[in-house]
Amino acid sequence: MRSITKLELQYAHRFYGFQGEAQYLHGHTGVLTIEVEDDVMLTPSVNMVFPCNEIQKTAWNVLKNFDHALILREDDPLLGAVLDVYEKQGIRNGAPSNTMTGPAFKTELATSYPECRLVVTKETMTVEGMIKIVYDLLKDKLNIAKLTFTSGVNAATQEYEVNRSIERCPLCGIALDENGVCPKCGYKK
Repeated sequence: MRSITKLELQYAHRFYGFQGEAQYLHGHTGVLTIEVEDDVMLTPSVNMVFPCNEIQKTAWNVLKNFDHALILREDDPLLGAVLDVYEKQGIRNGAPSNTMTGPAFKTELATSYPECRLVVTKETMTVEGMIKIVYDLLKDKLNIAKLTFTSGVNAATQEYEVNRSIERCPLCGIALDENGVCPKCGYKK
């Protein structure tokens, strides 16, 4: 069975080298749908696959670096210009109003710079590219069965084979940490 939740992300990007309107810097509201699969945890207090609000918290902790961010491909010449402007403006290393930041990440597909609301990608950040990045960031945290990302009139979806079960708290249903302790309610295995 699956638990399903959605997140909204506001971001700006462009398709560097693309021969169409998307080559210009523009913004979107993206909607990410995450489907998590596992057995229903049949305890009197849980009776669900995974609490949807906990899926959101787990995903948002990483993905908030994409919200109100500029997403550019690593070879885009606009990247250097933006960083120069941020330096001159005094916000390259952060600003007091920049409070919605998650921990920085660096993967094979993307690197986040939360202090300046920037994500640099290996590939053009299409809806398909976003799905690849999201899966890479969350695959060890959630049993992702399907990701769907819509941005404007564009949409893509990808299904994944789930072949493991995440050990969860019998009191609240969320994943236990590496020590068998629930980070939400303190239950110990």
